[in-house]
Amino acid sequence: MADTAYYDILRSNLPETLRVRELVHGVSWTAAVLTDGSVGVAMHTTGDTVPRMFESLAGRSLPAVGEALMSWNMEEASEALAAVNAFYNRPDSPFVNPERRTLDDFTLEGRTVGMIGKMIGHSNMTEESFRDVKELWIMDREEKPGALPDSACEFILPRCDLVIITGSAAVNKTLPRLLELSRHARVILTGPSVSCCPALLNLGIDRLHGRAVTRPEAMLRAIVEKRGSVNPYSESFSVDALRK
Repeated sequence: MADTAYYDILRSNLPETLRVRELVHGVSWTAAVLTDGSVGVAMHTTGDTVPRMFESLAGRSLPAVGEALMSWNMEEASEALAAVNAFYNRPDSPFVNPERRTLDDFTLEGRTVGMIGKMIGHSNMTEESFRDVKELWIMDREEKPGALPDSACEFILPRCDLVIITGSAAVNKTLPRLLELSRHARVILTGPSVSCCPALLNLGIDRLHGRAVTRPEAMLRAIVEKRGSVNPYSESFSVDALRK
């Protein structure tokens, strides 16, 4: 049986007092608004051929919505993760470090780095960031120049010293296997889909680098109108493990 610990941890902390007030389906992003006004996002992942677990997540309590993190209807799973992120990724969270960038404090020189999802140009990462690495392997589910197919993860990740994983891997359920393959490496989860729940660090993750929505009304309009980044409507922050 696949390891569901990542999802179990997220579900275990969700309060009954909060419900999903609204769901917004954008071009690239799915957003959820909770009854306390907080807003979360997750990468919109296509795949609606499998029946949903629930007819709708709107109006349901967060623990019920958390069950849909395990849905194989990818659109429903995207909605569920957006709602969960509305709870965890708050600008006033006591657990976050708003100053830290994705690769701060990580030694890259001479390292073999694996990147799941081509994120050069995102999450404060540029080609210059990886100038001194020994090797940089980029793997992506979509066909992109310079990226290997994601099936290469099985062969490459066990060789890596540092692995950087897109948070959207939580939606398509590849994340548990990616963490297993990366168990001997330092691991960073990054992107707006990352749930910044400190208990996830117990799974061998070194940094959760996510985003908190700070301009919700503008973001909700923007994600419906066009494909693009949610960065102008949010702030980046991180939750870090104690080990260095």
